[in-house]
Amino acid sequence: MNSVIKGASYVLSHAPDMVLRNGTTQTTEMIVNPDSEYLKELPKHLRSYEDVVAYLPNQTYIGNITPQELSAYAQPWYDKKAEKGETVDRYGKFGEVMPQDEFYLLMQACDVFDLVVLEKGFVADVKPRLAKDPVITEQILAQIPEGIDLAEIEHQVNDEHAEGLYQNDKLVGCVKRAHDVDTNLSAHVMLENLVSKAGSVLSLRHLLRVTGIDPADVEYVIDCCEEACGDMNQRGGGNFAKAAAEIAGYTSASGSDTRGFCAGPAHALVEAAALVKSGAYKNVVVTAGGCTAKLGMNGKDHVKKGMPALEDVLGGFSVLISANDGVNPEINLNILGRHAVGTGSSPQAVITSLVQEPLARNGMKITDVDKFSPEMQNPDITKPAGAGDVPLANYKMIGALAVKQGEMQKSELAAFPDKHGIVGFAPTQGHIPSGVPSIGFARQDILDGKLKNVMIVGKGSLFLGRMTNLFDGISFVIQPNSGADSTEGVSEEKIKSMIGDAMKKFAMSLLGEQEEENG
Repeated sequence: MNSVIKGASYVLSHAPDMVLRNGTTQTTEMIVNPDSEYLKELPKHLRSYEDVVAYLPNQTYIGNITPQELSAYAQPWYDKKAEKGETVDRYGKFGEVMPQDEFYLLMQACDVFDLVVLEKGFVADVKPRLAKDPVITEQILAQIPEGIDLAEIEHQVNDEHAEGLYQNDKLVGCVKRAHDVDTNLSAHVMLENLVSKAGSVLSLRHLLRVTGIDPADVEYVIDCCEEACGDMNQRGGGNFAKAAAEIAGYTSASGSDTRGFCAGPAHALVEAAALVKSGAYKNVVVTAGGCTAKLGMNGKDHVKKGMPALEDVLGGFSVLISANDGVNPEINLNILGRHAVGTGSSPQAVITSLVQEPLARNGMKITDVDKFSPEMQNPDITKPAGAGDVPLANYKMIGALAVKQGEMQKSELAAFPDKHGIVGFAPTQGHIPSGVPSIGFARQDILDGKLKNVMIVGKGSLFLGRMTNLFDGISFVIQPNSGADSTEGVSEEKIKSMIGDAMKKFAMSLLGEQEEENG
């Protein structure tokens, strides 16, 4: 039987100071043009935590506002406030928006090599607030020491190549390097990896709240972020999955990492569904934390247009895949779209391989899919940067292919995005928006009978790693539970009876043949 989706969690962590000092757009600018007007202007465009929480796409990501409710607001959204009765809160149905100072403490709790140090006054102020978070355990809080003097932190940053951690432009801590000469264990890399790990831990903790599952029942965790941990002898050896599971309290879980650029989460979910369907594991979690490099990625365009720097949050998510329970929506492994080596990279070739071909193999048309969830980037972020509305562009291509296949009339094309699409609402954190942000909503809508199926489409740019010019992608369909399999629940006595009847018939046939020969 197909595996099922028992729940999903989604978290955001506000990171305004990290935008300034850790986003690659900004760190590159500091090197090539340290006196640039952009760097001088950017701090004026950073949002407050309260504004980040109230931002409509962020409330959608954590589950307080549905994509349908979000689409009722005219774009752009950054200058809009919730006014239709939607809940606006730090905590949502799927997760939360954590403030930067609390996230620093969570990073320290995730650090098991004493690389993260925080100023003692800062810890004393923030730790009681972090303790109020309903998913933060005493075990996690116990990993946060009292802190050290600011002078020692300044020494680490100024003399020992540590990466500073700032709150309101004030130094409050740092991440130390883990090796004197190994660049793979530099303070820069350790900060990136600890940020991703902390985001995953937060989403893993919320997944327990969302699903109610006992963490001891999770047997395997797959991490699909875009970072890599290792040392000079194995740069991407891993294992983020077990590292995060350890802190999150998943004590019975093993795990490994899957990478595929933005398509990584879709690959990981298919792998998880296959592992569960095979019987290897009963419960597998797919998880990922965020990416500091992409903070403020399109900041120059946002500042130029007088907007807030909207890429100021770190994403994270976790999805629980379990053995079929006869209730929850299934991942149909018969309807898998694959961008193969020989597919080609034209938009039509990509959409054909990921959408039309897998559906056709199963006797379905494009219009038989209620909703498509491709790259779910927030158009508030991408449109000012010249990339347009990415989800909308995908829906138009899918609709155009349906017209070309004769599955709908050209006159229906204009209505296709609204009918079969989902508005983009996810932060541009690479792997974070690639199909998966809609899974929580899709699961609930299928359970409620509002949708009969949803296709998740993950796409990735493999050429970014300079190992191949190939594009990548994978898709799968979520559908209502098909109920108990017809062969399931057959008693041992019934099986013995069926075997006995078959053997009796076989023996009678042999006896008949022998009598015929004797006659």
